[in-house]
Amino acid sequence: MIIEPANRTLTVKEYYFSIKNREIAKLNASRAAEGLDPVVNLGIGSPDGTPPSTALVTLATEAVKDGVHGYQSYTGIPELREGFAQWYSRYYGVQLDPASEIQPLTGSKEGILLASLTFLNPGDGVLIPDPGYPTYTSASKMVDARILKYDLLEENGWYPDFDALEAMDLTGVKLMWTNYPGMPTGAKATPELYRRLVDFASRHGILLINDNPYSFIRNSKPLSILAVPGAKQCCLEMNSLSKAHNMAGWRLGMIAGEAPYIKEILKVKSQMDSGIFRPLQLAAVEALNAGDDWFTQLNEEYYRRAAVAGRIMDALGATYNPDSAGLFVWGRLPSVKNAQNADENGKTMGEVVSDALLYKAGVFITPGFIFGKNGQNYIRISLCASVPTLERAYEKVFHCVQNE
Repeated sequence: MIIEPANRTLTVKEYYFSIKNREIAKLNASRAAEGLDPVVNLGIGSPDGTPPSTALVTLATEAVKDGVHGYQSYTGIPELREGFAQWYSRYYGVQLDPASEIQPLTGSKEGILLASLTFLNPGDGVLIPDPGYPTYTSASKMVDARILKYDLLEENGWYPDFDALEAMDLTGVKLMWTNYPGMPTGAKATPELYRRLVDFASRHGILLINDNPYSFIRNSKPLSILAVPGAKQCCLEMNSLSKAHNMAGWRLGMIAGEAPYIKEILKVKSQMDSGIFRPLQLAAVEALNAGDDWFTQLNEEYYRRAAVAGRIMDALGATYNPDSAGLFVWGRLPSVKNAQNADENGKTMGEVVSDALLYKAGVFITPGFIFGKNGQNYIRISLCASVPTLERAYEKVFHCVQNE
């Protein structure tokens, strides 16, 4: 390069799964040369199912029409905003003004960066959960915010310790990220948790953003933080069709909250894109109208998968919560068995086990350290693989463990 990259690039690394996928691709090439089957990848949470059929029909029908391939409104078409509003009313009991309190996104990951650019100045404080989604941290670093990690611990049910939060120096803290049902932990939201979070944010003048894409997955009671009285004054919520509707690659999400917040986010978003393809938006409306049967069938499959993932955890001697929600099973590794190897290699226990399974068993399971220091003794299994694929992974892992 004839120039140096911006300083902000020095604060972040390439996304873990981007790096790991290249490693797995290289390993697959060598495995193929040896006559071995490809690695069973139980890493990233990319749903492998098909979206609602009505969405597929609408996309195909609308995409061949004239006049639909140009730039679209930055705020999304009215039908999509209304669809999100009705979805929130029907399932969360939350009333949103579709004209002013909903901003469609190209996936909620975009929303993390947009919110960071919109509300954070250099040096502003951001409360980020540990363990938590790595993008909260990377987006905060790229806007030169000051990161304050708050602990989520298994002994507390992966909920914040509010006494510890109150004891922190919150001077200059403007924003707080929360995520329930939690990724990677699978901890479910409760009305009491959301009430306490709203109270905390309100009293301290902090904008709390709840990332809520997993509320329909292995979870019979979807909740929204915006249902708490007074939440709109201090909270925003992101949601998406990626997980609940098998539409991760479509990149369709939203952020909701009080109109002044949404107006500010639009200022930034409108500088960066030119709207979402209209047929995609119309297809999303159909997906949002899918009835309860859609979620019932979706979760029946995920419960079957979770049962096999639990057997993989059992084979590894890991402990996990069978009543967790979301697209993953999160397990704590037995410390006695792995501590020595972790110390010798300078790696966390999760890394040691993940690497051993990848190269000895041909199975990739995500090490928990990528989600923060509180995840270093944990592993995460994605449920975005069929039952037969998970069964094959179990057999490989079981054989590997038995032959250690």
